[in-house]
Amino acid sequence: MKASTFVYPWDVNGDPEAAGRIAALGVQQVTLASAYHSTRALTPRHPRHRIVTAEHAAVLYPTDGRWEGRALRPCPAGDWAPGDAYGEAAAALADAGLEVHTWVVLAHNSRLGSEHPDTSVVNAYGDRYPWAPCIAQSATRAYLVDLAVEAAVRPGARGTELESLGWYGLQHLHAHDKTGGVGLGDAGMYLMALCFCPACRTGYGEQGLDADELAASVRAALEPLWRGVPDDGGWAGVEKLLGEAKAAATRAWRDETARTLQETAVRAVRAAAPDTFQVLLHADPVTYHVGANPGVDPAHILSVANGVVVPCAGGPDLLTPFAEQRRDGAVIAANFPVVSGMGGSPATLTTDAAAARDRGATELRLYHAGLASDADLESVRSALAAL
Repeated sequence: MKASTFVYPWDVNGDPEAAGRIAALGVQQVTLASAYHSTRALTPRHPRHRIVTAEHAAVLYPTDGRWEGRALRPCPAGDWAPGDAYGEAAAALADAGLEVHTWVVLAHNSRLGSEHPDTSVVNAYGDRYPWAPCIAQSATRAYLVDLAVEAAVRPGARGTELESLGWYGLQHLHAHDKTGGVGLGDAGMYLMALCFCPACRTGYGEQGLDADELAASVRAALEPLWRGVPDDGGWAGVEKLLGEAKAAATRAWRDETARTLQETAVRAVRAAAPDTFQVLLHADPVTYHVGANPGVDPAHILSVANGVVVPCAGGPDLLTPFAEQRRDGAVIAANFPVVSGMGGSPATLTTDAAAARDRGATELRLYHAGLASDADLESVRSALAAL
């Protein structure tokens, strides 16, 4: 199975041994960040630093003229990734014999939300999520599509992986996160993700819903969860809390909004890229799920993109719906965390990869070569050699 590992430019730049060390893992590809959200990252082997603090969402390359005069535009990185940090790292990795694909984070951007609050998702209580741009807003959609194109089609890149190309919600490790005190479950997370910005209020109206009445219904539906009553789970839990008709109408609006954005972004990337350029989406097969791996309809997304990257930290079950809809040549990449300190299990990668292959995975993604310890990387090397 072809394997790729995720990498940040700061893992490579300034470390002359980094590219060779990554190639020695046995991966054929790297998925290199070109547009990324704020983070604090460990660099355990870098000769000049151990911690990199990316203070805000940024592009890791020089932007072009498409952003002139526009209110919504990507921010350059600070001293954590100066200049064309992506291009410098990409060149070193390619020189080490690795195929380089871009890693583009889209609808996950706290800087955008802080500078332009009206772009953010607004929940039923009126709280804004500055890390979550509302993908229903026309200006935000245009920004995301152009960012997808510019950040994906970098010189020498053979493909891209688009993360967060869909709805984002409450699930986000935001600063010192203190949101886990109440177990909201699948249904509660969906209700807390429903947006009530002007664009979404109009969208609900097109589905026959009054936005004010819907917001009141959402707040009432959440009350038992705030009191600690367990969520029934899954979509049935949403229907029970909100009512089948209202739940279906909200999902119709949100599914169509995400679907058309995904179609537009992939089409735009392909138009700007060589014919052989590969476009994958980080995705979950349950359409109402939100986050870095937004929900998609497997049959539809595999008719739009070249494939998907599927989270497998909890096991390979999410692969099956994509495998059942796979077309010839489509990529179904199983994404495994391999950093022990972050909950990954590199020691079981051989058996995990075999289980993923049995469920229809065609490739592996490994998160993340720059963050992993030497011991974790040795486990990865051994596993890939065995595969």
